[in-house]
Amino acid sequence: MAADTPPTAPSPRIRLPSSIWALGFVSLFMDISSEMIHALLPIYLVTVLGASTLTIGFIEGIAEATANITKIFSGALSDWLGHRKLLTTLGYGLAAFTKPIFPLAATVGWVVAARLIDRIGKGIRDAPRDALVADLAPPHLRGASFGLRQALDTVGAFAGPLVAITLMALTSDDFRFVFWIAVVPAFIALAVMLVAVKEPVRHAADVKPRFQLTDMKRLSGSFWNVVGVATILTLARFSDAFLILRSQDVGLSVTLTPAVMVVMNIVYALAAYPAGALSDRIGRSGLLALGMVCLVAADLVLALGTSVVFAMLGVVFWGLHMALTQGLFASLIADTAPQDLRGTAFGVFNFAGGIAMLVASVLAGGLWDAYGPTATFLIGAALTLVALAGLVLSVRRSKSTRSAG
Repeated sequence: MAADTPPTAPSPRIRLPSSIWALGFVSLFMDISSEMIHALLPIYLVTVLGASTLTIGFIEGIAEATANITKIFSGALSDWLGHRKLLTTLGYGLAAFTKPIFPLAATVGWVVAARLIDRIGKGIRDAPRDALVADLAPPHLRGASFGLRQALDTVGAFAGPLVAITLMALTSDDFRFVFWIAVVPAFIALAVMLVAVKEPVRHAADVKPRFQLTDMKRLSGSFWNVVGVATILTLARFSDAFLILRSQDVGLSVTLTPAVMVVMNIVYALAAYPAGALSDRIGRSGLLALGMVCLVAADLVLALGTSVVFAMLGVVFWGLHMALTQGLFASLIADTAPQDLRGTAFGVFNFAGGIAMLVASVLAGGLWDAYGPTATFLIGAALTLVALAGLVLSVRRSKSTRSAG
């Protein structure tokens, strides 16, 4: 896998740009909003609206696939326009204005519609935002920049469930009240995006006149190797909703189920920035492999454990794997894509991930209904080992190519 040799840092005193911090806080507030809803949504669908786990798998898979498929178009459009902030703001705005639909939803159909619209907003914003981070970040701090944004995003991801737990306890499990409160941080995120994020000036020569299919030929073999490995890993990493369902299955109360997301995201937030910064110094592949080993451990513990303690241990390993893979994959995409095609590259990367997420979530729901949670997590472990083998082969191929050169 290319771009594994970290660039030489010209000065340790160079700090991350303020706009990267601002993008991190935008992610933080939007994730507080989203995770207040997401942490409760699987239980709400099952206990209040009477949905099956297979239905949840379809909802989560289609929602995430919609987001990721949208990214391929928004990413290419951001390259063409030369203004990534515009699309990023549009995506966050759509997500904010969609949040009130969740407390108003009276049927599964309304929830599906709300999730789809919300995820379309995510799809519009994510590829341009990631390309914007890559544009803003000094090359020798790229891993740290993506790690910081991911860490702040994840702080929101565990703060949201904590708020949800508190409000559920204070309101005797009033789901709709919690969903209404979740609207507030979404609009704070939109305000920070509008005011505090500054886009770097792009020269006219850097702006593409239009999207061309021939541009795909400029995406290197190293880029496609990253996409391939990440896609296989996405097949192994199905929706977080199944972590919540597993915790309830082994005895965690409805009120405390958001604690699953709190635990996972605390681990994720604490490890994401150090992982990104370390990858700038020692390379990315070894840390990615360690992240995949953590996912195998998580799957095995969740498959075989039969108590809340084991479920939470599995969640800890799941959070470690997220910290050691998500920001690093984003850094590798930025490392291996031409600067003027970064939006397109992130779009392609997320398109492949969207298809894989749809298949993974539907497969997980079907396996759960037919064979139970043990089979679901064991299949996840097996697919992770396939992704790990792909990573090893990719690294070896890259080293052989460099040696031959």
